[in-house]
Amino acid sequence: MGRAALAGLRLTWQAGRAGTMTLLVIAALGGAAVPVAAWLGKLLIDEIARGRAADERLALALALGTALVGSCAAVLTYAGTYVGARVQRAVNLHVEDELNRSVNDLVGLRNFENPVFHDRLRLAAQGAQSAPSVLTEFSIELVRKTLTIAGFVGALLAVWPFMGVLLVIAAVPAFFAQLAISRRHAATVETMMNTVRRQSYYRSLITESQAAKEIRLFGLGDLLRARSHEALASSSGAELAVRRRNLVVESGFSLLNAVVAAIGTAVVVVGAVRGTVSIGDVSLFIAAVASLQGAFTSLIMQFGQVTESLKLFRHFVDLAGSAPDLVDGTTEAPELREGIELRDVWFRYDDESPWVLQGVTCTIPAGASVGLVGANGAGKSTLVKLLCRMYDPVRGSIHWDGTDLRELSAATLRRRTAAVFQDFMQYDLTAAENIGVGDLSGLDDRRRIEQAAAVVEIDEKIRSLPQGYRTLLSQSFVDFAAGAGFAGVNFSGGQWQRLAIARSLMRRDADFMIMDEPSSGLDADAEHQLGVTLRTLRAGRTSLLISHRLNTLRDADRIVVLAGGVVAEQGSHDELMTAAGEYARLFRLQASSYQDERVALP
Repeated sequence: MGRAALAGLRLTWQAGRAGTMTLLVIAALGGAAVPVAAWLGKLLIDEIARGRAADERLALALALGTALVGSCAAVLTYAGTYVGARVQRAVNLHVEDELNRSVNDLVGLRNFENPVFHDRLRLAAQGAQSAPSVLTEFSIELVRKTLTIAGFVGALLAVWPFMGVLLVIAAVPAFFAQLAISRRHAATVETMMNTVRRQSYYRSLITESQAAKEIRLFGLGDLLRARSHEALASSSGAELAVRRRNLVVESGFSLLNAVVAAIGTAVVVVGAVRGTVSIGDVSLFIAAVASLQGAFTSLIMQFGQVTESLKLFRHFVDLAGSAPDLVDGTTEAPELREGIELRDVWFRYDDESPWVLQGVTCTIPAGASVGLVGANGAGKSTLVKLLCRMYDPVRGSIHWDGTDLRELSAATLRRRTAAVFQDFMQYDLTAAENIGVGDLSGLDDRRRIEQAAAVVEIDEKIRSLPQGYRTLLSQSFVDFAAGAGFAGVNFSGGQWQRLAIARSLMRRDADFMIMDEPSSGLDADAEHQLGVTLRTLRAGRTSLLISHRLNTLRDADRIVVLAGGVVAEQGSHDELMTAAGEYARLFRLQASSYQDERVALP
């Protein structure tokens, strides 16, 4: 917990040094104001109790002093609230940026495809938002309450010293009980995080547009609503069980505090009746007991919150300081001149999963176009991840001009790669940004963006949108650039696919092009035209084209067939047709679906 506490304090200090110092000063002044006001009040009461012998000017000065100190304490409270809000904002911005940076620094995909990581990431975000501020508040409150306690200790020693012993006796078990409660609550949050994420997932399905058609067609609304309710009931039930136990414990200690206060008050009142203490002493003693009990209770509860927050903040600290999922190389990827070679590549996603690739060996020569064929689950998309170095092979290696990819800087390797993934993204950004993010250096280069859009014949459609290239492509957010209340525009699946292809074309100087099912969402005319376009773009460039529509691969320089995790066969279209193997069988099977005696063959 110490490491997490130091990290939290360091984050707060980095985010708002001036604000933190100001809060400490305010806390010190506010902490000192409480006992000062109480002592002035005691002196005032004692002076008034003197009756006709009282000094009127002194009494008036004490009254004004008490009011002034009280007013200053109130102003300090308001000022502390404002400065605290500023510090909290600065800390939130800082930790959010740190969390995003830590996630962005992950080189590969292993963590992103691991549900345990997503639980940890949610816990890290929750801890990062609360721990630094809670820790800062506790530190400031410790300063304030320490001064308050120091100011009232004298009153207890002067009136009835044994009261301090009783207060400590009551505070010690309360401290350990609160510590146990906080740890138990943090453990509950960690245990239930997967359930919380699942409830959030069900809610998003119900409320967002992506699943709306199927939910209504298949009548899934009540099923998802019930599952969302069940997940929420489970997580909130666990939370309520912890709070129920907390209620019993905290109520018990509140009663103990009341008993201690009653004993002390009774002793002092008896003393006042017997004339051994003054009325002002009674007033000061009661104020001191209330303030000290309040200070102890506040510090104990805040320490419990700190313990709970730090237990969650541990996930943030571990994430920020964790070893990389992939050890990045240090050599800059050179221009591809010879080709990419896979040497006996074996891969599976974890030790319990089956092998996806079991000794793949093949070459993608520089300047050549290679088609990749295989049934669903054959490992084609996995191979793409390996080529982009989202994962490393478990066995074997992949070489870029003879250099193992593991020795190359992943960032420079990816800058030399352009790709259209099968599960391409549909960003809730403007049309221009959806294309421009393919090369951030050209994000504001409208000419390049329009050229890329024109190549895939989506330029005219974009220009017809309400704001042209500045139109937001989203039905989840309001497009304020187009006017208040305008909810943006959504594209069809084929149009989104053209945008994804245009995005990849922004990398005009990429050495290696990967096209994973680039025409799966296109109509026949668009597919034909795209095929012609891609053949032109691929000319003289190293490219890998993956498609279940084998007609789009027949002009590739080489076709590689994956089956059972290995290369079953490879060669040109004519060579593979002559070999009459798996490729020929699949090609003839697809071709037979298009045979019609009414269509004249050339």
